[in-house]
Amino acid sequence: MPLDNNVALVTGAGSGVGRASVVALVKKGFNIVLTGRRREKLEETVSLSNGLEGQTLIVPSDITVSEDVNNLFERIFTVYGRLDLLFNNAGQNVPGVLFEDLTLDQWKSVIDVNLTGSFLCAQHAFRMMKQQTPMGGRIINNGSISAHAPRPDSAPYTSTKHAITGLTKTLSLDGRKYDIAVSQIDIGNALTDMAARMTSGVKQANGEIAVEPVMDVTSVADAVVHIATLPHKTNIQFMTIMATKMPFVGRG
Repeated sequence: MPLDNNVALVTGAGSGVGRASVVALVKKGFNIVLTGRRREKLEETVSLSNGLEGQTLIVPSDITVSEDVNNLFERIFTVYGRLDLLFNNAGQNVPGVLFEDLTLDQWKSVIDVNLTGSFLCAQHAFRMMKQQTPMGGRIINNGSISAHAPRPDSAPYTSTKHAITGLTKTLSLDGRKYDIAVSQIDIGNALTDMAARMTSGVKQANGEIAVEPVMDVTSVADAVVHIATLPHKTNIQFMTIMATKMPFVGRG
C-alpha cells in the first residue's frame, strides 16, 4: 500500500523515542495514532508534526489496562479500519536500587508497562492485521541494549527487555501465516529524558560512576522509519542502534 494510506500506532508517543518516531513517520506519510497516559504530552508531539504529510489521531490510554487497550484498538478500527504498523515503544524504569531492596511494587510497575503492555497491544494488533484486507502488517518492539547486557541494579528493566526478545521471536514465528513481520530495535543511549542521566554519570559494572556518550534521538527515529518502510516480504529481525562510543561491547 502507498505510505499515505498506512496507519501506524505508536505507544509512549508523548516523549523521547516515541515522539521522535511519530514526527519521522508522519513526515514519511504515515497516518499516526498516538497513545500515552497524558493527553497534553501527546498534543505537544502532534504540534511538532503539524504541516507534515501524514495525519495524527490522539487516543490517550494506559496500555497496562486491558479495557484501555480494547478502547484504543476499537477507535483505530472505527477511524481507519486497519492497522499497518505497531511500534511497541512505551517503557518505564525505576531508580536503580540494590536488588535486595527492590520492592514488589517497583518490580510490577516495570513489568506491567514494558512487558504486559507490549503483549496486550501486540495481541490486538494480531487480531486486526489477520482480518484486514490486504492481510498483514508490521510490529516493531522497543528492546534495549539491556536485552543483551544488564546495568547494575536494573533487575526489573533488564528482565523485561530480555522477555521482549522472547516475545519478538515468538510473534515473528506466529505472525508468518498472517503476513505479520515482527522486529526488535535495541537502543543504546539515545538522548531522551530517560537517558539524560548518562550525561552526568551512571554506575558501571565495577561500581564506578562514569559519563557515557549519547546519540541524537532522531537517529533512532530514522531507524524506525527504515524498518517500517521495508517491502512486506523483507524484515530486519533485530537491529542495534547505539552511541558509537558507549560502553556496550566492553560492558562487564
